[in-house]
This record gives sequence, structure tokens and C-alpha cells, in this order.
Amino acid sequence: MSSSPDIPSSYATLPTKYIRLSHVPADSPTPTKVILVTLNRPEKHNAWIKDMARELEAVYKQFDVDDRVRAIVLTGAGKMFCAGADLEVGFLGGQGEKDLAGPSGAKDHRDSAGWVTLAMHNCRKPTVVAINGSAVGVGITCTLPAAIRVAYQDAKIGFVFARRGVIMEGASAFFLPKLIGHSRALHLATTGGVYPASHPLLSNLFSELLPTPEATIARALELANDIAENTSVVATAIMRDLMWRTPSSAEETHLLNSRLIYDLFGSTDNTEGVASFFEKRKPQQYKDALILFSHSIANYNDQGNILTLQRYSYHLQALNAPLRPLVPFRKLHYSE
Repeated sequence: MSSSPDIPSSYATLPTKYIRLSHVPADSPTPTKVILVTLNRPEKHNAWIKDMARELEAVYKQFDVDDRVRAIVLTGAGKMFCAGADLEVGFLGGQGEKDLAGPSGAKDHRDSAGWVTLAMHNCRKPTVVAINGSAVGVGITCTLPAAIRVAYQDAKIGFVFARRGVIMEGASAFFLPKLIGHSRALHLATTGGVYPASHPLLSNLFSELLPTPEATIARALELANDIAENTSVVATAIMRDLMWRTPSSAEETHLLNSRLIYDLFGSTDNTEGVASFFEKRKPQQYKDALILFSHSIANYNDQGNILTLQRYSYHLQALNAPLRPLVPFRKLHYSE
């Protein structure tokens, strides 16, 4: 298993070139509960390049293991959120890369949007995207794993791949139909058209539309702060994974759901959440931490069915308390 990424003393001082990282509030010298990530190539309308993708992937891996960070806001600098792939560079980061790859190029190639969407998807801290301007191609597909997307109502949104002779990247064929349904996803992909964010075809993609770009960013920050102050990171992360990675039947989902909720009963977060409700107050800082364990596979036998959970496993650890039972959740696969 790969080692955990280094956690910085400050995100605002990381030497990134194509993204800008800010604490919220910006004058905080140390990481805050909410981190603002801004795509930062405004002179190119934040057009996507591999180096930008590498920076995004790296910071998402840091957010995942940094217990100081509880929510992320992603937006773009300037008038556009992201104009899509930088066509002056090319979809593959330059045709020369394809020429040098040789016959194994297709087998070994991994599109850079996928680096980012999978990092966001696997990050246990929720992302709120503020689409403050037009988002086209990878500019919109890179947002699909986010927990929440809010958009400027006049922003132009386009899944334009068919008009460029390529296909959707960033695992968006997985995410898009689940968010808006297969009918609308196929319409957008087949026409390759560009639509205002308020268009009915996009109605399920954005939870809110805002009247100005500034209001869009402000609303995203408001939502992220609310999440950071009032929700359990453990609970929200597990629920997101249940929605994205749920087994194929209601019965199997019930079995997994039952195990998870059993392990959460009586946790520090559960106790504080109930107490704050009855005492009619805001919850104090939720304290259950996320621990990444080296054991990556947990097996449970239930009436002959083996539930295999691959990749990561959750462990709950109340501060200064014994470790609680293993709480499995990721990449579910049932076999007889």
C-alpha cells in the first residue's frame, strides 16, 4: 500500500502554479475546516492541462487524510470556471506523447481528468463546486464526483466531446447518468451542445442556480462552512459511498447498511449529534477521526454470500478512546 501524502503546515503557501489554495478565512496562517481551491489559469480561461491535473490530484490526496480539513470548495479564477482541454496543448498533452508511447500507449494511458475525478471521488471530505462561469468538456466532467454543485445561472455548460471527435473522460460515463439519468446524459453526449446552466437538460446537475458569479462562490462557501460546522465527516463520507458504491439489490444494501449503522451507534459523533438536538444547540466539534489502515480487504460471510470490500476501510477513533470496530464501505462486490 502506498504511503500517505505529507500534510502541509499551510495549504496557502504550497508552491502550486496552476491552482490557488486559500484558507477560509484567507488570513488564517494554518489550515481551516474549509479550503478554497481555485483553478488558476485565467489568461487561458482555466483551460485544462496535465500539470493542473497533477496539482489537483495531489492536494485532494492531502485533504483526504488531513483531519483539519472538513470540506472543500472548488471554483475558477476570472470569468470562466474552465474552458475545457487546452487545445493549444492537445487532448493528450501534446501529440508527441502519443507518438512516443509506442504500441502500448492505449493500454497504459490514463486520462488526466480521471486522475482528478477519482481523487475527488475517493476523498472522504465533500467538495462543493462553485461553477462561477462557463464550464465545457473536462471543465464540467471534472466536477461530477462532487457532493454539491452550484452554478451561475448564465454559465454555459457543454459536454462537447462528440464535436471534437473524442469521448467523455474523467470516468464521466459512470457519474453523469447517475446524476441526471441516462436519457438526459445521452442527449447531452450525443448532441455535444452547449446550454445555459438553467436549461432543463441540466436541471438535476446543479442543486442551486445563482444570479451572479460572486453570489455563486459565496453560496458555495456558505454551504461548505455549514457542512464543516454541523456534520460528521465520518457519517457524510459513508453515506456518499453508499450512494455511489451501493450493492446491486435492496436486500444486499440493507445488509451493509445495517452493519454500518450498528458500528456508528454510540460513537462520539453520534452521541454529540443526539445530545445537541435535545439540548437545542449547535453541535460541538465532531471528533470521530478517519484512520487509513494497511489492511485493504475485509471479508464478511452472510448466508453463503461473501461481501468483499476492496481498497480502503474505515476505522472510527474517538479522541482518547479505544478503537471501535472496523467499518467497511468501499468498492463493493458480491459473489456466491
